[in-house]
Amino acid sequence: MSVRARRAQEKELRRTSILDAAETVFFDKGFERSTMDDIARAAQLSRGLLYVYFRDKSAILGAVILRAGECLRSRFREVADRPLTGAEQIQAMGQAYYLFSREEPDYFDLLTLAASDRPQTGEPEQDDAMEACSGEVMQIMADTLKRGIQDGSLDPRHVRDPFQTALYLRGTLHGIIMLTRQEAGHQVPDAASSEALVAYAMDRIGASLMAH
Repeated sequence: MSVRARRAQEKELRRTSILDAAETVFFDKGFERSTMDDIARAAQLSRGLLYVYFRDKSAILGAVILRAGECLRSRFREVADRPLTGAEQIQAMGQAYYLFSREEPDYFDLLTLAASDRPQTGEPEQDDAMEACSGEVMQIMADTLKRGIQDGSLDPRHVRDPFQTALYLRGTLHGIIMLTRQEAGHQVPDAASSEALVAYAMDRIGASLMAH
């Protein structure tokens, strides 16, 4: 390995360790209460060196949001590669989204927040990467809906605009997931019934799109 390649690798490893530390700090203290000093300590770096990699806290948060988006995108890509009908893949994507919310709750919360109040990081390349990542997730769903129409598993009368339908499906399921994550109580399902509610919602959503 050349000196240049080794330095590039070391830089990338350090950047990764900074983001690992930042996730721990952000998810433990919250973004607003976290400081660059907190992140530097967690990463075992000087504050000055931290600024070599990220211009400020918002830039670090943007990179963590991108990580969350890439995690979700990888799950959708994996489902899209399965040899399933379009209808089956849409169901599998709904399940993947629910599992993402259960297995990566901090990432799920971060993407939920970013959807309504994404920070301006001042890093155009990073912001563009997040837009592309988010757009690809929705495009994967839209392409799956198109494939379902082509293979006859979905009814074209119920999928007039695949991209708009994808937005509707994700928004509907997201709302159901958010309901299950509230504190159990009046009209709110407990942990035991949350999966049943999500399964019912996905079944109803799927039935409304399938060809009969």
